[in-house]
Amino acid sequence: MTQDSSVSHPRQKRLAAADRRREREARIIAATRELFDARGVRDAQVEDVARAVGVNRAIIYRHFTGKEELFALTLVDYLREFQSRAEAVDDPTLTAEARLRLLTEVFVDFGLAYPAFIDCGVTILRMGPAILDELSSGALYRLGKGMTECLTRVVDIIRTGTESGEFEVEDPDLVANMLYSLGLGGLQLARLGVMVKESSPGVPVVTDIDVDAVEQHLVASSLSLVRGAGR
Repeated sequence: MTQDSSVSHPRQKRLAAADRRREREARIIAATRELFDARGVRDAQVEDVARAVGVNRAIIYRHFTGKEELFALTLVDYLREFQSRAEAVDDPTLTAEARLRLLTEVFVDFGLAYPAFIDCGVTILRMGPAILDELSSGALYRLGKGMTECLTRVVDIIRTGTESGEFEVEDPDLVANMLYSLGLGGLQLARLGVMVKESSPGVPVVTDIDVDAVEQHLVASSLSLVRGAGR
């Protein structure tokens, strides 16, 4: 039995249109990442993204509800790349502590290599529940999926460590989210590159930050968070 061409033709047109839409969206996100990495999130504008892709800004708003959604889906792209790196180095035969240490180091290295990843992550966290009103349901699903895919690996490591007695955690999901937030905060400080301290009573000074020291403290803080209070 041959397929009715009058039915298949409209369907093929819809599929082709969907493919073109996905391709253009991917180009927009790729251009956004390039701009974010080159200029930072704050200085990149929608007009700059449109110019880089070769479209007018109205096309951008056909694909994204606004700059917040563009931020969110760009973060998803960063998370997808980080997930690939994490998967490449994670070794289930290692102890849970060694796996968590290695994963934290990869997270820090990734954030330092892509500062805009930090900006996008912090921006989304700062928006909190308000983000529900800024994103379409599809974008919200993709953001949630991107984050949970990364966090699930951490949750699994924490559960494995708790079962083996290395860790003492009652709520692995909560702790995994805390580790993500802790990592973004530490990376933001490392990216700033300076800190304030008291040189003498009542006299504040600004000094440089040792990035390696920040990484060491983040690793130590991650391990401290999953261990029992007395360890």
